[in-house]
Parts: sequence; structure tokens; C-alpha cells
Amino acid sequence: MSIIEKAAGKLEQRTAAPAAPELKGIDLVQESAPVPPDGVPRPLPPSEDPFSEAPAEQKTAEASTPLFSKIDLERLRHLNIVTPSGEYSLTAEEFRMIKRPLLNNAFSGEKKLKNSNLIMVTSALPGDGKSFCALNLAISIAMEMDRTVLLVDADVSKPSQMKLLGIQAELGLLDLIRNPGLPLSEVLIKTSIANLTLLPAGKSTRNATELLASEAMAHLLDDLSGRYPDRLILFDSPPLLVTTESSVLSTHMGQVVMVVDAASTTQPALRSALTLVQHCGYVGLIINRASPHLSIGGYGYGYGYGYGYGQQA
Repeated sequence: MSIIEKAAGKLEQRTAAPAAPELKGIDLVQESAPVPPDGVPRPLPPSEDPFSEAPAEQKTAEASTPLFSKIDLERLRHLNIVTPSGEYSLTAEEFRMIKRPLLNNAFSGEKKLKNSNLIMVTSALPGDGKSFCALNLAISIAMEMDRTVLLVDADVSKPSQMKLLGIQAELGLLDLIRNPGLPLSEVLIKTSIANLTLLPAGKSTRNATELLASEAMAHLLDDLSGRYPDRLILFDSPPLLVTTESSVLSTHMGQVVMVVDAASTTQPALRSALTLVQHCGYVGLIINRASPHLSIGGYGYGYGYGYGYGQQA
């Protein structure tokens, strides 16, 4: 039985999840970091930005001052999102398990996947929790000792990552595609969470699909993947069955993570969505809002978050 059939079969036992508990932890963000009162990112003093567009010796004064935003960790805890507090939480433990195959595929897989450090997080339909999972996954990976993460809000029609993080941003991914001369340092936002950088969606446009399918987008992704082979670039993409942007985006991805709502995603919807990403080298499944007995391998947790993972045949 294929992984698709196994994952889809478990949806017959779907059930709604209990409310997630409030998590408490220790804020390890340096208090000296600037705190934008209005949520608008501010220029960061000159530093070595791991996602800047040029080597340090080639940076101009302007390019060496990327935007910076402090993340409200208490806000994230109330949203049941992983924080780098070092305190044990069920969410943190689950995403530690979920991220490991992705890291292995990207950096130590026996068979190297093309663009293995480009990972798309998506779902079949809206409301399955893919943005929640993308943010948790990004922060969890950023907590690795020797990895950095670029989280791209690629759901350009309905972006949500900046809203989740309480950040205001105008320029982003679409602006980089429309204007290839725009420096990355004027768009990327470094955060007070160590090793986590953000790329907002950018100014909306009616031809978003065409932009994502353009040569400029292909060059941008090849550049990001090739220039930073030791870093993961995570894309929060639109649902597969309601837009065409994610299907286009998936053609550039080395790995895809499909979020499945155990309480609402139907088997036909899941199968239809998986056919749209079957060309990808590796496809993972996260079963969201699952009760403990639905978790694969028996590793369920009380508040109902389980996961499944496997290679697409």
C-alpha cells in the first residue's frame, strides 16, 4: 500500500481536535533588540546577514543594513506556535520529529534531490492549517545549531505569515520578480528569532500566477537554492485545489509538505491534491488536528496533533 493510500485511509477516522493549551516559556530574545512600536520593520545595524544578496566584502552601506523586526514570543505562545524558549512543549516535540526527514533529505540524503533545500508547505483546501504548520516548522528548524531558515510567504493572494507574526511589510516576493534589480536586502526581514529571516508576499497583483511561472521566478529560486545550499528555504504556498500558484511553484521544489485536516479533508480532495505534486522528489504528509489514536506509529499527543511522512511513489 502506498503512503498516499495509508495517509488517505486514516482520514476515515477523522475527528475534531481539543483546544490547544496555552504554552508558557522563557523569552530568550535579547532585550537590546529594537522594538518597533507599530510593527513596521526597522533597518538593522550593519551585520552579516546570511541572506544578503552579496558577499560581505561587496556590500554597500545600504545593502548591509537589512530590515529587522522583533518577534513577540508571548503572542506566539498564545497561538500555540513554537518559540525558542527551551521549555518542553508537545508542539515543539512534534515538529522536531516532522523536521528531521526534511533536514535529512536536504543535507544528508543518500540520493540528493534537486533543490532539496527548497520546501513547499501546502494543503488541498483552505483552513487545513498549512500556514500554522509552516511557521512552526520554520521556527523549529531555526532552532537547529547549524541551520538557518528563510520563510517565504508565497500565498500571494491571501498572505498570512506577517499577520501571524505581527509584522507590517510592503515589499516582498512579487516585487522581487517584477523588479529583478531590487536588492534582496531591501525586502528580507531579519528577526529577533536567531537564524530566522522572512520574505513577505509583496504587493498583490492579478497576474500572480504568471509571475510565479516566469523566468525571473525560476532564476530567483535557482539563485536562492544554489547560493545557500546549507540553508532551508520554506514556502507557505496557497492551497493546491483553489489556485494555480502552488502547482506552478511546486515545479521548482525539491520537497513538498502536504497538511491534511483530519476533521475535514476528504480522501478525494487529498488524492487530487497529491496528483498535482507527484512530480516532486519527496512528498510529506502532516495530519493536523488529529486525535491521539490517529497518530502514525502510536506517537499521539493529548491535544491532537499527529503526523505522517513518506516518499511519493
